[in-house]
Amino acid sequence: MKLLKLVPDNTNIKFLKLRVPFFVLSLVLIFGSWAAVAVNGLNFGVDFAGGQEVRMTFTQTETAPIPSLREQVAGLGFGEPVVQEFGAKNQVSIRVALPDGTEDNPEAAKAIGEKVIASVKGTYPDARVDGNDTVSGKVAGEFRDQAILALLAAMAAVSLYIWVRFEWQFGVGAMFALVHDVSVTVGLFALTQMEFSLQIVAAILAIIGYSLNDTIVVYDRIRENLKKYRKMEMGDLLDLSVNETLARTVMTSLTLFVALIPLLFFGPPSLFGMVAAITVGLFIGTYSSIYMAGPLLIWMGVTTNSFVQTESAVDRQEKIARGEI
Repeated sequence: MKLLKLVPDNTNIKFLKLRVPFFVLSLVLIFGSWAAVAVNGLNFGVDFAGGQEVRMTFTQTETAPIPSLREQVAGLGFGEPVVQEFGAKNQVSIRVALPDGTEDNPEAAKAIGEKVIASVKGTYPDARVDGNDTVSGKVAGEFRDQAILALLAAMAAVSLYIWVRFEWQFGVGAMFALVHDVSVTVGLFALTQMEFSLQIVAAILAIIGYSLNDTIVVYDRIRENLKKYRKMEMGDLLDLSVNETLARTVMTSLTLFVALIPLLFFGPPSLFGMVAAITVGLFIGTYSSIYMAGPLLIWMGVTTNSFVQTESAVDRQEKIARGEI
């Protein structure tokens, strides 16, 4: 039986020929992502924002009446509510801020949710209650701070690991690729206003792990080739290394896409954001390991002679004594 090969042997794709335009594109994506975060902000889930969240499904209509719901709940006196689609078009998340003093009073917070439910069901009898949960602002703030620290610690730890395992230039390249991947993923959520919750933080950590794994595979081959091809131009050596690992990269990514795409379109709505983040991160991580992590080595001055140990006078005398020179 003939083995399936999606990538032919001995490919010779000149990836680095387009490194400058792709690097510019990546910078635009990074700065554009953080600009979207600054302008739009992130639609924090109840995990991070706190408050009382009621989730409802309108069983007799295909689309939830979000504008009228927003107006109706605002009239209850709990401030400006956040009413948005949650999963399917007939599902909504209604989040209201908790008045002072109710954060530590679960019964009072629950009663606020019940008032929202009673109001909505009075107007829309087909509305089904899917949840009525409370997250205090203090707990939400702690979650948010811990999540940010977890992401920064993960990125710093993996970059330090690559620095120790390879050389500092490789660590910087890996860090830039990780910042690129995380920025684009966060920017996607700022642009689409999909809910940013603890699940998304878990997805970003998974993206960091995948991107690191892919980068290490490429870096390992670069290091091997640096020892084998001392006279090869650095650009050609990087292209050779990426081509030699291309079959593994393509097969790994496609295998994951095969698992993710059905989950993205047919999975439960509550997992949509997390699966979307991992799917986008997977694509971005593959791109960055080829067009960011490798070319940065050139711009940081790495050459085929960068890591060759300099021969000392003592070593040379010993070689002469052994008749090796």
